[in-house]
Amino acid sequence: MKIAVLGAGAIGAYVGAALHRGGAEVHLVARGEHLRAMRADGVRVRSPRGDFVARPHATDDPSEIGPVDYVFLGLKAHSYPSCGPLIEPLLADHTAVVAGQNGIPWWYFHQLDGPYEGRRVEAVDPGGATSAVLPPERAIGCVVYPATVIESPGVIRHLEGTRFSLGEPSGALSSRCTELSEAMVAGGLKAPVEENLRDDIWIKLMGNVVFNPLSALTRATMVEICRHPETRRLVVRLMEETLDIAERVGSRPRISIEKRLRGAEGVGHHKTSMLQDLEAGKQLELDAIVTAVVELADITGAEATTLRAVHAATDLLARCGAPGAGQDRAAPAPVPA
Repeated sequence: MKIAVLGAGAIGAYVGAALHRGGAEVHLVARGEHLRAMRADGVRVRSPRGDFVARPHATDDPSEIGPVDYVFLGLKAHSYPSCGPLIEPLLADHTAVVAGQNGIPWWYFHQLDGPYEGRRVEAVDPGGATSAVLPPERAIGCVVYPATVIESPGVIRHLEGTRFSLGEPSGALSSRCTELSEAMVAGGLKAPVEENLRDDIWIKLMGNVVFNPLSALTRATMVEICRHPETRRLVVRLMEETLDIAERVGSRPRISIEKRLRGAEGVGHHKTSMLQDLEAGKQLELDAIVTAVVELADITGAEATTLRAVHAATDLLARCGAPGAGQDRAAPAPVPA
């Protein structure tokens, strides 16, 4: 099995190191000091489950790799429409694309039975630009639960979690999902193949659509948001609206709001990825995490008044109040982390 990780940042390098440890042929695509460190010393994983070092091939040139069986995308979702030059050398007719992204994926309505089957989500597939580069037929869905950070170039700090839920957009239990799951499990990860992966997407999204924008607006950590009475009530309202939208598109996540709150509070003083991007002056991953959910509210007729208000404020922050304000918000050409 030959796997390329396009965007071998914190999650991508962690996945690649685990797959390599499990016996897969792995190629990491990265850049800068992080790439140089991985070439020199491998990927060094520091984890409460045990430290390890893996030495997969690492490059900044996908043409060195050639066609693979699977591409794991570690890029942010807003980079997908312009990732064609990077991913094209990796694709054969059979190549599957596994998007380890947050939020609503571009393939969401692909092969989804019901009134919205085949509909495009403009927030993540503007004018079909993402589907043109990443045809939905190639997609294997992936919900990423682990938390990782790049501690220093080439060093990945694994904080918690090993689960990467996988699934076909159609819900079929395909051989390509099963084989990838086995390779991930061999590397020490949990990789269940789910018939209803969209339910997992909404379970994670219940947290992302709430805590990411609120943390960017307030600069607060997840536990601070949970323990402040007014923002806790706001969180509950946002989660209620999110579950309403999920049900309108046919998903019923099997988790209570209170359990989701307890899980978020248990994370402690953790800065969300959106707050980290804001502080680093990077583009906020707003489109997949919040804008797409508002678009689904529009499509299904959900009111979602609180979610719309939070989205408006966060969108204004991204446009005017974040570092680099006033610049064109169009996604830049993707560069591997």
